[in-house]
Amino acid sequence: MEKRERFARTILNGFESYFAEFQNITLAAKSQFENADWQGIRSASTQRIDLYKQKTNQIYEYVELIAGDELRDFEFWRGARDVYAGLIQGHNNFEIAETFFNSVYCAVFKHRKIRDEYAFVFSPHGDMPPADVSSVYRTYTLDGSMASLLEALLTDYAFSIPYEELQRDIDNIVEVIVSYLAPRFDLNEENVEFQVLEHHFYRNKGAYIVGRINSGGKSMPFVLPILHNEAGAVYVDTMLFGSDKVSVVFSFTRSYFLVDASIPAQYVLFLQQLMPAKPISEIYSAMGYNKHGKTYYHRCAFRHMQNTSDQFNIAPGIKGMVMCVFTLPSYDFVFKIIKDRFTPPKDMTHEQVKAKYNLVKRWDRAGRMADTQEFTNLAFARERFSDELMEELHKVAPSVIEEHGKALVIKHVYVERRMTPLNLYLQNANDEQVEAVMDEYGNAIKQLASANIFPGDMLLKNFGVTRHGRVVFYDYDEIVPLMDCNFRKIPEPRTEAEEMASQPWYTVGPNDIFPEEFRLFFSGNQRARKVFDKLHSDIYEASFWRGLQERISSGHVEDFFPYRREMRFERFPAPAAESA
Repeated sequence: MEKRERFARTILNGFESYFAEFQNITLAAKSQFENADWQGIRSASTQRIDLYKQKTNQIYEYVELIAGDELRDFEFWRGARDVYAGLIQGHNNFEIAETFFNSVYCAVFKHRKIRDEYAFVFSPHGDMPPADVSSVYRTYTLDGSMASLLEALLTDYAFSIPYEELQRDIDNIVEVIVSYLAPRFDLNEENVEFQVLEHHFYRNKGAYIVGRINSGGKSMPFVLPILHNEAGAVYVDTMLFGSDKVSVVFSFTRSYFLVDASIPAQYVLFLQQLMPAKPISEIYSAMGYNKHGKTYYHRCAFRHMQNTSDQFNIAPGIKGMVMCVFTLPSYDFVFKIIKDRFTPPKDMTHEQVKAKYNLVKRWDRAGRMADTQEFTNLAFARERFSDELMEELHKVAPSVIEEHGKALVIKHVYVERRMTPLNLYLQNANDEQVEAVMDEYGNAIKQLASANIFPGDMLLKNFGVTRHGRVVFYDYDEIVPLMDCNFRKIPEPRTEAEEMASQPWYTVGPNDIFPEEFRLFFSGNQRARKVFDKLHSDIYEASFWRGLQERISSGHVEDFFPYRREMRFERFPAPAAESA
């Protein structure tokens, strides 16, 4: 028993060490924001993601030494799990500590034999701590003017650098509150209360104040994005109202926030109240706890499978050359398996594809690439798979599947939020929808490029449309850093023979890209191409891409707004009209 206790305590100490270092990285975000250290914030986000693997590998070495020959003895792990469960009884962050234990277990057993008696597939303490959310928000009651309430709020959430123009920001917020909320809420003094999470959320070049306004039994979520003018001051850029707009701020398509939450569950529960449609697993991930987000996702997925009976089918849309994709009609996620052999002309290895997905996890996704969860040896009920899907899996990825009685084990799979493929969306879109979605498509390409990501294969089928109407890229096998690309203009032919040649008569290097050829991505949909050409024809110019490379090489970090630009407050008054 003494060995098991040392073993369990070592894993718990490893978790505490990980959590403390995670917090330390996060705590630096405020100073980085104040100093406009955008590269520092980006580096911190990546550092936190890598930290988890570093800590679990470190603890693996210690527990291997402690356990000796019993390291791979399941009875030893059963006892260690019981000891660990007792150690974290009443722990404020027991749920994340359980996930850390699971990660060490999976490192030992290579994700095999994941059973609840040996690891925390489910928690004996419940899914989440019984968190008191009232301890993590500040309350502002309207007992005077709305302007005075907002002045107190913004003063409390001030930085070491001043507001660019505090009174202007207050006036802007009051105006939008009155125009948006007055028709919906009773704004009388005795009814209005602001509940605001105590710490800012940092990401990219923004800091976000998150809360809700309560009045007469009604509640309205809101977000105040704070931006740095890079001249030594900050300003409120806009005010976002409602669950949908807050949900986009916390989207699965964006990099993780840095937020000082000593008990993450408190923040998660408050945020879930603001965004009831958003899975709790995604909220954990949005705060940087993506490994526990994966644990929470798996528990919810298991329960969904237990309570439904529909079958997995091949996902709608054009089949991919690299991935086989399937889904469940009743489920909001898709499952992606790397094929054993790739359809020509795709020429890469499985490890290269995995490296691309790992790159996406660590990169600033700019709101335009879907986050994924990666699973090894994931077990399903074989009866839930349609005959057509099983035939497809045996055909394109037989090495990835194993059947054990009533179970189907998939050795490696990515899970991703389901979206409507852009090519399918366009089939039933009216003219207004085509205009909006093609503008989104162009913006997605440009914003990815600004984040130093070249998507590679920009076919319409490789982009999806979310429930909020945003266009998101989800085919990662050809992505490369934009800075690795050599954008060229197609040379003018010098002779008639060159002009009529079926193959390029000019030399083409391995990293050469000719944007003029991007028009081919619209083959078969001239309606979409016509709209795109009107809105984003600059994408066909090599000079456009080289200009982005110059900005990136100069150290510029682009702003990625989780809201439409037209929603931004006007910072400077319009110039007075000239007299006649």
